[in-house]
Amino acid sequence: QGQLQESGPGLVKPSQTLSLTCTVSDGSITTNYYHWSWIRQPPGKGLEWMGAIAYSGSNYYSPSLKSRTSISRDTSKNQFTLQLSSVTPEDTAVYYCARGPSPSDFGSWGQGTQVTVSS
Repeated sequence: QGQLQESGPGLVKPSQTLSLTCTVSDGSITTNYYHWSWIRQPPGKGLEWMGAIAYSGSNYYSPSLKSRTSISRDTSKNQFTLQLSSVTPEDTAVYYCARGPSPSDFGSWGQGTQVTVSS
């Protein structure tokens, strides 16, 4: 098992909220100066950075997804969570969590989890 592990439902209905959790098994999510990101890859398309939460708890979001995205953390469980609201079939993708020294620099990745939006 890797150092970052995504978990959550593989199927979400349209208009619902997608919720995924990343469990970190090495190091604390509050360690200076790590940033913890969510990235997705729709079928046949490239990677899309969605947002991040920093070691300090500060959030960074992609402008195109900001209105629907929330990233939070549970330091007691060493986890961070993605919530994406009002999903449509276009949100179908493999979702990855990642760690890096900045919101756009990813040194370690989870294995990814497939999420399908369908009724």
